[in-house]
Amino acid sequence: MNTYILSFQEIGRSKLMIAGGKGANLGELSGISEIRVPDGFCVTTEAYKKITSELSSLLDELTPLKAEEREKVRAISAKIRTAIEAIPIPEDIAEEISGCIIEKEAYAVRSSATAEDLPAASFAGQQDTYLNIIGKEAILQHISKCWASLFTERAVTYRIQNGFDHHKVYLSVVVQKMVFPQAAGILFTADPITGNRKVLSIDASFGLGEALVSGLVNADHYKVRNGEITDKKVSTKKLAIYAVKGGGTKEQEIRPEQQHMQALTDEQILQLAETGRKIAAHFGSPQDIEWCLADDTFYIVQSRPITTLYPIPEANDQENHVYVSVGHNQMMTDAMKPLGLSFFLIWTPAPMRTAGGRLFVDITQMLTSATGRDTILHHTLGKSDPLTKDALTTIIERDFIKLLPETGDGKMPFAALPPQLENDPSIVHDLIRRSEESVQTLKQNIITKSGPELFHFILEDIRLLKLNADKQSIGVIMTAMNASAWINEKMNAWLGEKNAADTLAQSAPNNVTSEMGLALMDVADVIRPYPAVIDYLQHANDDNFLDELVQFEGGRETREAIHAFLNKYGMRCAGEIDITKTRWSEKPAILVPMILSNIKNFERGASQQKFEQGQQEALKKEQELLERLKQLPDGEQKAAETKQKIDQIRNFSGYREYPKYGIVSRYFVYKQALLKEAEKLVQAGVIHEKEDIYYLSFEEFLEVVRSNRSDHRLISKRKEEFKIFEKLSPPRVITSEGEIITGRYNLENLPAGAIAGLAVSAGVIEGRARVILNMEDADLEDGDILVTTFTDPSWTPLFVSIKGLITEVGGLMTHGAVICREYGLPAVVGVENATRLIKDGQRIRVNGTDGYVEVL
Repeated sequence: MNTYILSFQEIGRSKLMIAGGKGANLGELSGISEIRVPDGFCVTTEAYKKITSELSSLLDELTPLKAEEREKVRAISAKIRTAIEAIPIPEDIAEEISGCIIEKEAYAVRSSATAEDLPAASFAGQQDTYLNIIGKEAILQHISKCWASLFTERAVTYRIQNGFDHHKVYLSVVVQKMVFPQAAGILFTADPITGNRKVLSIDASFGLGEALVSGLVNADHYKVRNGEITDKKVSTKKLAIYAVKGGGTKEQEIRPEQQHMQALTDEQILQLAETGRKIAAHFGSPQDIEWCLADDTFYIVQSRPITTLYPIPEANDQENHVYVSVGHNQMMTDAMKPLGLSFFLIWTPAPMRTAGGRLFVDITQMLTSATGRDTILHHTLGKSDPLTKDALTTIIERDFIKLLPETGDGKMPFAALPPQLENDPSIVHDLIRRSEESVQTLKQNIITKSGPELFHFILEDIRLLKLNADKQSIGVIMTAMNASAWINEKMNAWLGEKNAADTLAQSAPNNVTSEMGLALMDVADVIRPYPAVIDYLQHANDDNFLDELVQFEGGRETREAIHAFLNKYGMRCAGEIDITKTRWSEKPAILVPMILSNIKNFERGASQQKFEQGQQEALKKEQELLERLKQLPDGEQKAAETKQKIDQIRNFSGYREYPKYGIVSRYFVYKQALLKEAEKLVQAGVIHEKEDIYYLSFEEFLEVVRSNRSDHRLISKRKEEFKIFEKLSPPRVITSEGEIITGRYNLENLPAGAIAGLAVSAGVIEGRARVILNMEDADLEDGDILVTTFTDPSWTPLFVSIKGLITEVGGLMTHGAVICREYGLPAVVGVENATRLIKDGQRIRVNGTDGYVEVL
């Protein structure tokens, strides 16, 4: 077998590195019975390497470039393309190619890169294709053009964005007999819009498929499910691209009487759908297939994985299931590593599934009963997130999950609501004291544990914690929530005042997260008098920066202040529900930009002033409401009831953030102990680096410690999977068919051009939008409006500088909403695609009372 030319019959999926993605898939397709693939061969990557062997220095010029440096990318790419096209194809390669070509036959000459048609990146359309090429010289010339097209500006930019090394991506060229079709198009074996794996989607037009791919024509659109055509849209097709007799292609107008005809008959649609199912079954994943129809025969000219589909959570049966994202509720939609996922699964009693590095609750059982549906729509998920509620309503209306007779067993994946509590503030103090004592005991006991005993100790600690879960703790949270809901409902009905509870919750005591934001302002106050320390911190990015501080005046005081902050809050970080995430204590430099921002934006003593201002506004609102209520019929009684609910808000609403703080505190204790075990494994050569353990589940990690052996291939595979998962956007609601169900807001009375969301903290504010995707990149001025995907407690120190918040995910009781009410900041959450619809620096208006955003 020679190294420069391979026929399709010699190629399969395993030949990716010599035939490229397209070539490998075409070879694989050729081996499937009853699938027709036009005959052809690949000029392998060995030929490309031989041609480009002298161009390494030119490729080096691309290596340091970023995607934004478009002019440099364009100039260097053009230089490389010119160089490649100027290199004559060596005689031995040219002769091999000539031996495979039939003179006067027409061929398609198509690029096939090694970084192409991959599960994680399709690279679709990045390199060039040439159709209807006739004659040896023309084919050789277009092979050179294909090699050069590996360095089009778009291909180079795509590689930069996806982290591919230009030196390690090679190009094979597919030379394939032309088919002259009456119709052509694309078949997706899963709906590319909704993700539904049971729906096939077909685009079809007359002539060559190039017209459709290049956007020249409107295609017919057909959908097929379970062997039936479920949707059909026949477009007006005015143009087609056809092959020209002497070579090349041309645009041609379609006769008026043909323009409104179906490109495929119903029988052909179903035949093509069956072919698609067969190909998808062979490859084991949904496929994006290019096809053409000639002489009533379907030819397949490409098949690649659909890379945009979100993975389906796995079920153990073939029944219908509905899954709801945990991340949208926890305000952390980033992918989690396997150890983080497994820790969450150990904690939760709810029926969980994982997919795409995220957690989903299987709510199928709840949807089988009328009681369950009512609970989920009106008391739990639906109450906190209107988009989830609307999506679930759609599923219920479709009868996707059958309603069963009530069994009366009351089994729900959510805890029963606890009774209301007495209005006693000492309850919260006792809960916090018990939690702190429990964490201290854990720290003392875990030190003595190692090896498998450590893992059993952690499991037992979690088991006992769940067993002794304080119903009083849940009662405190629910009492505050119910009191807020009562206040909002009654004040709106009695006084016409919306969201009054938001103001009443400002500066509520015992909110460990809002206190954290104020505490970092106090750290800034310690540093403020010392210019040398401030100057040093502006350039500090080394994690050992704390040790260097002592050489400056005020350095010792600064270090002590930061250490004191870390002693209380150092277990926190962005995405803290994932135990593998880097904590502030592990990388204190994360805090430096926020400290400097506080020094820049505030005067000394601002934290106390901010807290007292919130208290005064809450008291003022309380007095105002009670005075107005007393003027009403039965006013004294209404005022007395309202006073009781206000006291519940003031006494209990601050505690909402504490249980998570307690869990995260335990997480950090566990993590430190587990990393000591990982260090022993590194020293013993069992794993390569400590962080390898993050790619194992808790049980797998235990087995590695027990056996002193690890599976390096599994860890490497998980690392690659995680890179893929990081790029995915998880859906709020997904079914077992893979369909993503999206919800909509009730858009009545929405101003023209406004962007809808969920009102979670009352007030209307205008200011500059700061779109920030990574907390470490935040550069906020006092009075900016923060726009981001989600926030968790680690973002709280930024809240002291902003005057409004917009997030893409969240609900009434998620972190951002609670803290905004505490600080008196107008906030709208659940604003779909906010970080794309709102541009950094735009002036915007946030209406946290009615739930929308306006770009001014």
